[in-house]
Amino acid sequence: MDDDTPTGELTLRTMAMPRDVNGNGDIFGGWVLSQMDMAAGITAGTRAQGRVATVAIDAMKFIRPVQVGDVLCVYSHIQRVGRTSMAIGLEAWVLRDRIGSRQKVTEAVFTFVAIDIEGRPRPVEG
Repeated sequence: MDDDTPTGELTLRTMAMPRDVNGNGDIFGGWVLSQMDMAAGITAGTRAQGRVATVAIDAMKFIRPVQVGDVLCVYSHIQRVGRTSMAIGLEAWVLRDRIGSRQKVTEAVFTFVAIDIEGRPRPVEG
């Protein structure tokens, strides 16, 4: 794996805005985490062909800060599929100042469970 090439499919792309900063003037880590959760949910829901819920976040690693004006690009790939759950690998990269260099900022593994209409685990389709 090349350190300059994201792993997975581009799943979500958004711009970091001033309202999302923490006390240090960088983008709040929770905002980045929520963007990654949305991207993972898209991937998991597509694979499960229905509702899914986040059940765990493993190995969350913040590599460098995200800054206002950066375009956050979240890449996802399915790492493992079980009977009712799946692990989604995620990498968050930024384009500095909308058009600048691409840099990896965060990586994690999110685990989802497929759920039925009552919120109970169900088998993953396919």
